Amino acid sequence: MPPQPPVCSEAMPLYEYRCRQCDEIFEARRGVDQADLAPSCPQGHLGAVRLLSVFASTGRASVSAPTAATGAPCGAACACHPG
Repeated sequence: MPPQPPVCSEAMPLYEYRCRQCDEIFEARRGVDQADLAPSCPQGHLGAVRLLSVFASTGRASVSAPTAATGAPCGAACACHPG
C-alpha cells in the first residue's frame, strides 16, 4: 500500500463532549473513527459523553437554488449532472 498523507487537524471533525463528573462541556477534534472514544475533560476526569451538536446557518445564498424543472429530481445541481 502507498503511504498515507498526514492527517491535518483542521480537517478533523470537532465534537462536543460533557464530563460526567464535573458537567463541563468541551470540544475535541478527533477522527471519525475515534468519535465515540471518550476523551478526558480539561480537568482530567475520564468518561465524558459525546453530545449531539447543533449546527445552524443563517443568511441568504448568493445564487438561487436550482429547481426540479430541469427534469432531474435533484434539480441538476449535484455531481451526477455536470455542466
